[in-house]
Amino acid sequence: MKILAYSKWDALPALCGVLHFAYVLTLFALFPVAPWWVLVCLGIVYSISVSWNINGISHNFIHNPYFSWRPLNRIFAVLESVTLGFSQTFYKYVHHRHHMGNSDRPDEQGETVDWLSIYRHGHDGEAENVWSYIFLSYLRDDPKAIFAEIKRKSRPDAYWGVFEIAAFLCFFVLMGVLNWRFILYFLPFYYLGHCLSYLNGYFLHYGGNPDKPIAWGVSSYEKIYNALWFNNGYHAEHHFRPKLHWTKMRHLHEQIAEQQRREGTRVIKPPHALAFLDPSLPDKSRPLPAQEVQSS
Repeated sequence: MKILAYSKWDALPALCGVLHFAYVLTLFALFPVAPWWVLVCLGIVYSISVSWNINGISHNFIHNPYFSWRPLNRIFAVLESVTLGFSQTFYKYVHHRHHMGNSDRPDEQGETVDWLSIYRHGHDGEAENVWSYIFLSYLRDDPKAIFAEIKRKSRPDAYWGVFEIAAFLCFFVLMGVLNWRFILYFLPFYYLGHCLSYLNGYFLHYGGNPDKPIAWGVSSYEKIYNALWFNNGYHAEHHFRPKLHWTKMRHLHEQIAEQQRREGTRVIKPPHALAFLDPSLPDKSRPLPAQEVQSS
């Protein structure tokens, strides 16, 4: 029976997902014996790996599940949920709304289709301040609203998402019961990891154009970054063709590169998490179109 649904290359991110879970267990095992400076280094690595997993392994998985057998995808989703400390099913539906809105600006009622939009809590048509987006976005999640959204579309998925939440909470509680000091050490790095993911997400759209599909996202073609992050750098291309498999993003870019240049698709040199180092970083996300400025 065929195990991988789309590509043999999906074995690589799937294996990395398993190794990431093994890293959490290793961190727990080393905590009682490792010196503090080693624990700090390992904790920082875990924080970075959370963003790496969410933006690479997990992100590609929710778009194109790795396995042809649905139960195996369910098992992998639980593994990811436990490793990252949030429901993969909830992430899938929130991320689908992200692609429905494509980091849209608020409407007349101040609402955005995309709950992750960098404009959702901004002002005067501009993106939110990067610091508040990074450190507050995780705290703004509304599990009840997400559950209701999923339940409206798929009742089984909604309750599976609740099971994934229960799974990672039980995992965290178990680690806390076995060693409460570990949880006190672990949780700040866990939170930092999600903040780093939001940092990455902010610059995936900062400088993008919410009004042009081919320029919705911001791309980085840094080779090492894309090799390690499973082509997450091709973000303008991903928003232009969100169901396209991650291994085909470079080919898509080659096909539409000239059109991207004509439409002003933003490209940065460093990886997205380091986009603040880009020499061409704009002071503002995008100016409002003239007609909107006149009417405001």
